[in-house]
Amino acid sequence: MKLSYQGLQNRSAWEKAGVALPGHDWKAMCAATEAKPQWVHFGAGNIFRGFIAGLQQRLLDQGLADRGIFAAETFDYEIIDKIYEPHDSMTLMVSLKPDGTTDKAVIASIARGIRADSSNAAEWDTLRKIFVNPSLQMVSYTITEKGYALRDMKGELMPVVAEDLDKGPDSPRHAMSVTASLLLERFKAGATPIAVVSMDNCSHNGEKLRASVMEIAQGWEDKGFVDKAFVAWLSDEKKVSFPWTMIDKITPRPAESVEKELTALGVEDMAPVITARHTYIAPFVNAEVPQYLVVEDRFPNGRPPLEKAGVYMADRETVNKTERMKVTTCLNPLHTALAVYGCLLGYEKIADEMGDKELKALVERIGYVEGLPVVTNPGILDPRAFIDEVVTQRLPNPFMPDTPQRIATDTSQKVPVRFGETLKSYAADPKLNPAELTFIPLALAGWLRYLLGVDDKGAEMAVSTDPMLAELQSALSSVKLGAPESAKAARPILTNARLFGVSLQEVGLADKVEGMFRELIAGPGAVRATLKKYLG
Repeated sequence: MKLSYQGLQNRSAWEKAGVALPGHDWKAMCAATEAKPQWVHFGAGNIFRGFIAGLQQRLLDQGLADRGIFAAETFDYEIIDKIYEPHDSMTLMVSLKPDGTTDKAVIASIARGIRADSSNAAEWDTLRKIFVNPSLQMVSYTITEKGYALRDMKGELMPVVAEDLDKGPDSPRHAMSVTASLLLERFKAGATPIAVVSMDNCSHNGEKLRASVMEIAQGWEDKGFVDKAFVAWLSDEKKVSFPWTMIDKITPRPAESVEKELTALGVEDMAPVITARHTYIAPFVNAEVPQYLVVEDRFPNGRPPLEKAGVYMADRETVNKTERMKVTTCLNPLHTALAVYGCLLGYEKIADEMGDKELKALVERIGYVEGLPVVTNPGILDPRAFIDEVVTQRLPNPFMPDTPQRIATDTSQKVPVRFGETLKSYAADPKLNPAELTFIPLALAGWLRYLLGVDDKGAEMAVSTDPMLAELQSALSSVKLGAPESAKAARPILTNARLFGVSLQEVGLADKVEGMFRELIAGPGAVRATLKKYLG
């Protein structure tokens, strides 16, 4: 059995293997999407393929939609070459249940994968034609937090962004410049309204997306590449909206056990690939069953009936509360704390960490004790029940092959949101004092200890990729395991409000975090000893 349109014609074999097949006409969907595109998505990776594309499939299968999604990739074009094109842009979705069983389904709602590469004339022309079509209602994103960043830790424009601003909208490279350029094409073709929707796992994602696109557009206006009418159109959210969203579904790297299961069932060519840009991806996606998407309902050119696919359509306040609940309290900070300490202690699965007495206690106290006091119930989801599900079902799921090493990727981009927002809330509440926190500071100190690249046994340890890794490790280069006094080198990092969302000095936590860092570098075994001190 091959994952492709032709391969799916042998329906009985797929059904015998327990794989649910699409209930719509794939060829008709592709034709309708090409003729009148409705939705283009940037970021062709697992969260899109395993969750967002599945939403549109539900609508297609119910007869509530006749068009699919164009998937555009801005970062790693090999994903299109090696995963999309060989399989007709289809995905084999494998849902991992806590009892070890799986549900399997073919997701076939993606009409085509496109390389969002302005140097590729054919691919760029395809994107341009999609954007100038009045039928296009929304463009969405899952490009990770760093995909929206235009500036480095010092607040200076990244070189690729500076080059985009200097060269103008004809040959953009950064994802935000690509977006601004394509929106310019839409403006020039009649300025039909559109929704520009971040579905990334970060605080105020719509605001971040809008700010970055506007900065590019304003920069081009300043340099004479575009006129003020374009910037004015882009600024009018009745014409170009940037809805806020909250997304939640854990989609780890493809697991060898799942590949073997699919191969044993007779599914061919399921082996993962590792691209030159170090993307680890497979024709299948394995993920947990729970999933949540809350979207601010502001679509000036209409939208698919997403609520019929299980999406919570809400106002901005509800989205903001739900996102804050999840990203700053109930899941993401717990994940980051587990990631850095799990790497230091030699764990290779998040689920195994939840069997560690101290680590389980750490995430429970970050969530229940220090997080819940500043969470506002969004009304559509209960915060305590959400943490309960995370701590008792989702993180301990032994069949989820998620690793602390994956979660530790790009931590510098996550810290100001996952912990900084809670620190801001404490600082803003006259009844609360951020200086009295213990477990969030312990997580921050653990991250500094992780950056040293030495595990708790004193052995060299690989550190996950991060756009600020070289800069941070350079700042900590004088810190040595077994030399607690060297922890003072972390002080410039601790006072960097850009990095933490607040200055830890100003909220009274710099000394505490530095002190914990000092304890964590006392010598081999100090990480475990420090955890036991605060959590035993």
